[in-house]
Amino acid sequence: MEWVEKLNQSMNYIEEHLTDEISYEQLGRIACCSAYHYQRMFTYMAGIPLTEYIRRRKMSLAAVDLQSGKERIIDIAEKYGYSSPTAFNRAFQSFHGIAPSAVKAEGVSVNSFSPIVFKITVKGATEMNYRIETKEAFRIIGVSAPLHQEIEKNFEVVPAMWQEASVNGTIQKLAGMMDTLPMGLLGVSACNNEAQWKYFIAVSSTKASDEFEEYTVPASTWAIFSGTGTNQSIQELERRIITEWLPASGYEYANAPDIEVYLNPDPQNAQYEVWIPVEKKKG
Repeated sequence: MEWVEKLNQSMNYIEEHLTDEISYEQLGRIACCSAYHYQRMFTYMAGIPLTEYIRRRKMSLAAVDLQSGKERIIDIAEKYGYSSPTAFNRAFQSFHGIAPSAVKAEGVSVNSFSPIVFKITVKGATEMNYRIETKEAFRIIGVSAPLHQEIEKNFEVVPAMWQEASVNGTIQKLAGMMDTLPMGLLGVSACNNEAQWKYFIAVSSTKASDEFEEYTVPASTWAIFSGTGTNQSIQELERRIITEWLPASGYEYANAPDIEVYLNPDPQNAQYEVWIPVEKKKG
């Protein structure tokens, strides 16, 4: 399957650049998506963040280099992109449980983390309800925060934003300004390769506001999935979209934001939609 082949090509790129700079933008280009969407796909498909995978691969190879005895620790640290021996020692000990200097001692064991090869396994999973819609560009207003290029760091940023918006009255104010589709509170990840990544808590609105930032969601085709439950259930739905639906759908990621639409305000019994920007696969 072409989609899986592209992911495995990106794995080859990582292997070829473990002692060089690994460009997340290039990984996205190989897989025909943005750096942001690539990291999301990788995390859901591999079960670990991309940065952690790269770290484990580097530490596996570093142990092999140390066992050979041909290179100094400081040279191996530099080889795998660590600017100081201290940082290298910390990463090495975190993965292997021993210091780099102890590797050559007799009877010492180290961990090995092999390269990932992606395969698609068809499961008898529960159904997912979705629809495909093509929409013109629409304007949203709300509050935003910059997102990190390494997306796992945003797992602290985004929940803190929602907590603050709930406490300081922002959500209530935004709800009163909502007047166009999609009618719900929006979580918008605006993350393309051309601009600073941002996350918005917003609503779709035509109303003027000096208090809130505005952003135009570009025209796109969306795969829209419905769900109910808690905040954890929306993450499970997103995982299933990427690991089960997307590979066999005939679509790939388009260059537009990911959107979560919260249709009611109860976080423990939410009704929501996940909007994934898509385009037909080329060729």
